Amino acid sequence: MLDFFKTAANLKKIPRQGWVDKLSLNNPESVADHSYSMAIMSMVISDLEKYDSEKILKMVLLHDLSESHIGDYTPEQISKEKKNELENDAFNEIIKKLPDSLQIPYQKIWQEYQENNSPEANIVHQIDKLEMALQAKIYQKDGQSKEKLASFFESAKNEIIDPKLKELFTKIMDDTP
Repeated sequence: MLDFFKTAANLKKIPRQGWVDKLSLNNPESVADHSYSMAIMSMVISDLEKYDSEKILKMVLLHDLSESHIGDYTPEQISKEKKNELENDAFNEIIKKLPDSLQIPYQKIWQEYQENNSPEANIVHQIDKLEMALQAKIYQKDGQSKEKLASFFESAKNEIIDPKLKELFTKIMDDTP
């Protein structure tokens, strides 16, 4: 299990590549930073909206775990199909470090997220975008131009369809820097 924990801890050293590529940030948030922020948002939203909070939190904590092996790729760097292939292979390798009793349930949650075929997976995908928009707004308040951040805001706007999350997105956007 220690190897699994070390792999997860490695996410603290993996920068979110989109911030590096589009904003030229020297010290962007890490994948672990992103996952933590998503977990907090997901916990509150899930509890308020009566989702399966345990499943959602596990999904959030697992959703970027493969990046500890492969790094964080942006859509401009690699096709979605290739990224999914790399992520699936890395995830399967990572969970082999866990006891058998955990591998199957974690694999199931991972697959559900990848296929986006449940209410929990769907809301986690949207929270992923909502968290990205919130971080983009933080970077805007720190002096990054709205023009450089536009693609992040647009992506979130297009992907967030849940009414309550859309409302939160609107509040993020209306929060002046």
